[in-house]
Order: sequence, then structure tokens, then C-alpha cells
Amino acid sequence: MFNVLTKLLLMTGLAAATGAALGAETYPARPVRMVVAYPAGGTTDIAARVLAKALSERMKGSFVVENRAGGGGVIGAGLVANATPDGYTLLFGASPELSIAKSTKKDIAYDPDKSFAPIALVGQAPFVLVANKDFPPNTVQELIAYAKAHPGAVNFSSFGSGTSNHLTGELLNLEAGIKMTHVPYRGSAPSLTDLMGGQIQVTFDTITAVLPLIQSGKVKALAMATAQRSSLLPDLPTIAESGVPGFSGGTWFGLVAPKGTPDAVVQALSRATTAALDDPAVKKDLENRGIVTDVQSPQYFANYLTSETAKWQRVATKIGLQPQ
Repeated sequence: MFNVLTKLLLMTGLAAATGAALGAETYPARPVRMVVAYPAGGTTDIAARVLAKALSERMKGSFVVENRAGGGGVIGAGLVANATPDGYTLLFGASPELSIAKSTKKDIAYDPDKSFAPIALVGQAPFVLVANKDFPPNTVQELIAYAKAHPGAVNFSSFGSGTSNHLTGELLNLEAGIKMTHVPYRGSAPSLTDLMGGQIQVTFDTITAVLPLIQSGKVKALAMATAQRSSLLPDLPTIAESGVPGFSGGTWFGLVAPKGTPDAVVQALSRATTAALDDPAVKKDLENRGIVTDVQSPQYFANYLTSETAKWQRVATKIGLQPQ
């Protein structure tokens, strides 16, 4: 009896191991949905489509971008969090729904810390600190000095209360010991219109959105909000270089799957994503669109998510931001 039972257990284990190996070898056997929680045409959507094309070629399968916009990213993220964890529904997520939502949204249908299996940190769309062309300060240090001399008189705009550039502006307030006044808008376009019109003095926005305005002289750039300078504006210093050590803010992107997705699938996707973004042609395509690649492993991404969530939670708590 013992021998029969032992043989059955061994055969069952072997079959399971073989099935897992075959699953990893043949994935993807059918089309993979890559959900983007924003409308088509935006920076997140563009980055996702570049990656989906590269993964389709490298993994010999079909990766299809599906836009599920609404709720500042939480609708699409909730869809993926509650999908079958088999590797065929992924989220090409951004910082608002993966690290900021926990501090700014209530009653969301997922837990950013527990609902996903991180696959790879992909990169970021750097924020640039820009100012009205007639605003006296021309550097971060001059801005800080001006804001201290005129408390509350400097207006900074955002895409809306609780958004990534709102919290980045509040982070500068906290780190520099100043008090700029937040003015929320419904998106980037009206925010930049009022910046150029003089109703707003400064704002943080993506390099993709502001580079043409900087080049045409319609706004002036004060600093990059990233850890490193941008190849698109190589002479522009970072805020960290300008006297606010460690400062960084911007929208980043990452690929995640529902929690419980087989590790073999997660690792296969991570390897393919790394290889795709190491391709000079893919990297250049993204950089030309203002997206800086910084592909990292699942474990690195998991740690990064934890640190980013904690950072924005600290900012939200200090400014008394209530989840909406």
C-alpha cells in the first residue's frame, strides 16, 4: 500500500511539475490583455503600446492594449486586481493608481499593496518645474527665496486635487519650507494655458507636454524633478542639484498582474520586458516621446511601490488631504 501510494504521489507531483513547465514554455497561448487605466493617446497609453508591440514580438504572442479609463486610474486597476490570475490580464499601471490612490481615493476596489504581483518597473515620464516667462525667479533657489518673501502669493497648478503633480508641488513646499498656493485644474491643458496667461506662476508637468512650450519661449524651465537630468534638456539642473537634496517627483510606469499569478509567468514577463526595453530602438522610441526607461526586477518594483506609497502618504497626511 505504501509503495502504491508513494508512486501515485510521485506521479502526481511529476505531472504538476511538467504541466507548470509546459505552461511557462508555451505562455502566452492566447491573447494577453494589457489594461491601461486612461484614455488612448496619453503618455501611459503610448508607453503601453510600445511595450505591447515589443512583448508580442519577443514572446511570440499577442499583447493587446485595452483602455479602461475613469476614476483617476482606479477603475482599470480594479478590473485587473479582480481578474483571473493566469497571466492573461495585466495592468500597465502608473503612479496615481498604484502608489497615490491609497492616500487620495476612498472605497477603491483593490489594495495597491496587496492586490498585485509586480512584474517590472518600466520607466517614468519626468516632471519639469516650469514658470510663467515673466515670473522673476529663474532658478529653484530664486523661487524658494521669492516664495519665502511672499508667502502664499505664488500659485502652482495641478491636473486636479490629489494628482501626481499636485502632490509633487506640495512635496516641494514641505522640503523647501515654503508655502505656494495650490490651484487645481481639470487636466494639463487648462493648467498650462493659465500658466502662460500669468494666473499661475509655476507648475510641474511632463516633459512631453512642456518641451515645445519651453523651446518656443512661452514658458521657462526652472529644473527637472527627477534624480537625473534629462537628455532632452541636458543643461537644465535637477531640483536635487538646486538645493533640495533627494527631491524627485513625476509619473512612473510599471507592469503588474493580479496577485496569485504563477511565478513562472511573472518571471517570464519580467525577462521579456527587460530584454524589450534594453533594445536600443525601443529605448530611443520611448525617449523621443519623453519617457525615460528604467526597467527593474519584480522584487525591486515591489520595494519601490512600498517606498512610493509611503512617501505620498506622508505628504497627504502633512497637508491634511482627505481621500475623496
